[in-house]
Amino acid sequence: MPRSVVSTLGAIFALLVVVWTIGNLLRDPSEFFNVFLIGLTNGAVYGLIALGYTLVYGILQLINFAHGDVFALGGLVGSTLLLSVFDLTSDDSALVLALGIGAILLLCMAFTSTLNAGIELVAYRRLRRAPRLAALITAVGMSFILQNVGLIGWGVEYSSVPRLVPNSIAFSLGDVDFQWNKLVVLSITIPVLVLLTWLVRSTKQGKGMRATSQDPEAAAMMGVNVNRTISFTFVLAGGLAGAAGVLYLLNFTTIRYDQGFQLGLIAFTAAVLGGIGNMTGALVGALTIGLIEAFNEGLTWYTPGSDWTRSIVFGILIAILVFRPEGLLGERSPEGA
Repeated sequence: MPRSVVSTLGAIFALLVVVWTIGNLLRDPSEFFNVFLIGLTNGAVYGLIALGYTLVYGILQLINFAHGDVFALGGLVGSTLLLSVFDLTSDDSALVLALGIGAILLLCMAFTSTLNAGIELVAYRRLRRAPRLAALITAVGMSFILQNVGLIGWGVEYSSVPRLVPNSIAFSLGDVDFQWNKLVVLSITIPVLVLLTWLVRSTKQGKGMRATSQDPEAAAMMGVNVNRTISFTFVLAGGLAGAAGVLYLLNFTTIRYDQGFQLGLIAFTAAVLGGIGNMTGALVGALTIGLIEAFNEGLTWYTPGSDWTRSIVFGILIAILVFRPEGLLGERSPEGA
């Protein structure tokens, strides 16, 4: 098919999406913005996981398929801490809940950071100079191992926790309701993302990460400890997965050993959609997928319905990769460079 025809079809599709979005906005603005907040919250959780994928890919050109399972184990550990260690309930005071949730968040991030660093040391470090297929197969194998760890440790049933953060209305702006559970997720996610951005762009360790991602050998010649930098990247990615696991648990109150496969696949799709290896792109891709899901399942004007959500997400991914293979914010680079 000629490139001009493909570009025209893409422009027509984009125009239809814009018309559909504006139509829903004009039809019921309050419904549109309430659904928008749901998509924004879900997209923020996807973004934490997607950033883990893109950090590791950016520095090693490796797709860590075990990353979603690290997220699931973080949520499962969080459920155990919440129920058996801190014994938090919805009857506790706001101060006790805030301190308890904060402690659980830090402990889960420490656990998943250590776990991810261990995975890099045991499974990936010796394969850096091996063909990429070897590392890819190893990543898939680690995913199955972590799933079985979750199955043995927590069983096949969902781990459920009480709803500590109510989904009642915190405040309203006009007809748009802001719920407590969404505000808590965003109030934790936004500072984490700001801290991550500062760390990668402004600190010595962050500069070492960027140098290693561009040219490991040149970075080593300039005094960068490449092994330590890569391990730090896995620690950082693991911490993001742990934070996402706790936030997912607080928002949805249930998690299971195989939940990481589904959420990991969505987050990986977000990273590819935005441009894998690009932090801003991963976040944009995650928010885009979160909004697509929410709009399709929450709006009522000419939506295909929830059964089509996954098909729509991956259909849009395919369309983006056809028209812009490097993703929305990725940079085109020659193969093998």
